[in-house]
Amino acid sequence: MKPMGAIPPGFGCADGWLSVGGEPVNALIARAGGTPLFVYDFELVQARVAVLRAAMPRELRIHYAIKANPLPALINAMAGIVDGLDVASGGEVAVALASGASHISFAGPGKRDAELEAAIRADVVLNLESEGEARRALLIADRLGKAPKLAVRVNPDFDLKGSGMRMGGGAKPFGVDAERVPALVRHLVDAGADWRGFHIFAGSQALDAQAISDTQAQTIALAARLAQEAGHGPAFVNLGGGLGVPYFPGDKPVDIDAVGEVLDKNLSQRDDIIEETVFAMELGRYLVAEAGVYLTTIIDRKVSHGEIFLVTDGGLHHQLAASGNFGTVVRRNYPVAVASKFGAEPVEEASVVGCLCTPLDRLADQVMLPRAEEGDVIAVFMAGAYGATASPSAFLGHAPARELLLNV
Repeated sequence: MKPMGAIPPGFGCADGWLSVGGEPVNALIARAGGTPLFVYDFELVQARVAVLRAAMPRELRIHYAIKANPLPALINAMAGIVDGLDVASGGEVAVALASGASHISFAGPGKRDAELEAAIRADVVLNLESEGEARRALLIADRLGKAPKLAVRVNPDFDLKGSGMRMGGGAKPFGVDAERVPALVRHLVDAGADWRGFHIFAGSQALDAQAISDTQAQTIALAARLAQEAGHGPAFVNLGGGLGVPYFPGDKPVDIDAVGEVLDKNLSQRDDIIEETVFAMELGRYLVAEAGVYLTTIIDRKVSHGEIFLVTDGGLHHQLAASGNFGTVVRRNYPVAVASKFGAEPVEEASVVGCLCTPLDRLADQVMLPRAEEGDVIAVFMAGAYGATASPSAFLGHAPARELLLNV
């Protein structure tokens, strides 16, 4: 037997079925037309944003990184409860613009000229990843007769300790190395651009409040130093994200009250050159991961060499992360349950596998579950982020998963 992560709060039980947003999932499946199905409860997202705002300094702006979950209906709703949307492609720019968001910023290496032009035309803030990208953006803006909104993404000389993905420190495809940033800022200002500040993202998916606070302190100090060297105070600094969520056994939620307390102190003591700077935190999975569940129906129950396999109509083509093939080194089990027997006692060890012809397609490995048969429904939790659009949905030609947003 192998352990699972803990089921996040906010889910219930109705007549033996898992309920999401107050509705049993069998009714949600019928409404959606079947499984596989992602269900997202927007009330849980709203609650998460409210708790975060209460913990953070009042001046801090909260942005949503839509790559975590770009479902248009969700983005439209998110635009009303956060202070900005952060995007990473031209496609995401279009989704963000359609939401009517008041602030949109665009980061990511390899922006095409057409993407740069669309962003400049729409007054989206471009977080420049290189001097070459800056050159192209300025040429496009000159042709359009516009002063582009340009920020510089900084590759800091530190990373976020304990983060699941380290985005800064050392050689990276992201951002401009810190020592080259001041010269680039001066060039942008001299060229007549509307210089908007810095984007400094050191890492993601960290659960250690002290490590997060230490990185934020380093980020604030770096922003001040770069501004001093450039001779220009930034209007805006994106501190990045980094707040993780507890996917696996033994994971503990981030102490956001501790993070907010230290950040408030550091912002109140910041250098004069960034006294008027607006600061934001960019979060994706922290806002939406725990609000989603992936539902998939068992289509076969089989035994091989004494081991039970529950074969479902879903799999890694929808939920790559839960299969252990998205950023993890050692595969560990997401929280799963038999949604059609929710709350029943576990009585057998079983593995939940998908319908793909690869041994990598495993949603749960040797976990204890209630006895499940053909037609029962498996729920994979922590499915609100990096699910449908972060998975190889075209692999083997299976249909994409359905998605349903509740309580908007």
